[in-house]
Amino acid sequence: GISLMAKGLFTPKNPEKYLGDITKIRFLSSWELKFMIMCDTNPYILKWGSEEFRVKYWNPLKNKVCDYIPDFIIKYKNKHDEVITEVIEIKPKKQSVISKKMSDYDKAALIVNQAKWSAAVSLCESHGIKFRVLTEEELFG
Repeated sequence: GISLMAKGLFTPKNPEKYLGDITKIRFLSSWELKFMIMCDTNPYILKWGSEEFRVKYWNPLKNKVCDYIPDFIIKYKNKHDEVITEVIEIKPKKQSVISKKMSDYDKAALIVNQAKWSAAVSLCESHGIKFRVLTEEELFG
């Protein structure tokens, strides 16, 4: 299993690829760390940033506008040599997909996540950027 307890600072081998302050790259899970290593070392990823921008969204549980900071932004070349910019959120599947056996906590997390994600989608689309939520299944499938 993958521990969600992993936390720390990441030091890139290719600092020129990082968007932002390379002394402040924090990971909050081993999933995020694995993604950072891929961003840093994959030659198709041209630039990447972690928590480098914010999205305003309406939080339906708090009834107010809050800030949402997506996990990653990456700029990469696809197999057709096109440069794509994508915002990526990494979330456990149980907080991404509704199911009958969900705990109240996960249901609440999902409601807030969906509000964050729809705000992020509109902001990203207006800038020609893709937005994607990756779960452990996409990361390690």
